[in-house]
Amino acid sequence: MPRQLRVIEQGVTYHCFSRCHGRRNLFHSSSVKRYFTEAILMCQEKYDFELIAAEPVGNHIHLIIKTLENRETISSIMQYIKSRIAEKYNRSTGKTGSFWNDRFGSTIIEHSDNPENYLLWLLWYIGFNPVRKRLSRDPRENYTGFINVYLQKNYETAVKITLHDYFLKLGETFEDCVKKFLWYEEAYLKRLAVYF
Repeated sequence: MPRQLRVIEQGVTYHCFSRCHGRRNLFHSSSVKRYFTEAILMCQEKYDFELIAAEPVGNHIHLIIKTLENRETISSIMQYIKSRIAEKYNRSTGKTGSFWNDRFGSTIIEHSDNPENYLLWLLWYIGFNPVRKRLSRDPRENYTGFINVYLQKNYETAVKITLHDYFLKLGETFEDCVKKFLWYEEAYLKRLAVYF
């Protein structure tokens, strides 16, 4: 059965995810996490897009990317990031072959029933992913620290994170936005408690 064609649109927000070949936990390594950061930085220099969130989690990665009108497609951006990570890993280990399991998966946030709520909840989902895998105790302590950009004004991460419009619409001031954004963390934790 042929695989479904990817929906490509510009000026929309994508949740992208990709798993390591054989579900290997390659992102447990600090050097592979560094390759993740370096690949994103290289991509940010080469292409115009907004990185909303990024997190490596053991055997997979999550990125939320907003493409810009008349600029690179999500496929070009993700292909570039994934290729650079694989290249750096294979070069450093002397290995050949696949780093990634298959093509990346993606969903368009704006196509959901309630895009605003979905994105704000998804940020916490991605933030808590390493916590669920017992790789950190709190999203604020994760490798990329992207969630802190949404909690602390002028917080800097290794890669440039752009605050999404849905976050900025939560209030008139940054502090108002943070207060309302923390409600999504609480809602996420209540849902998460059902599973633990």
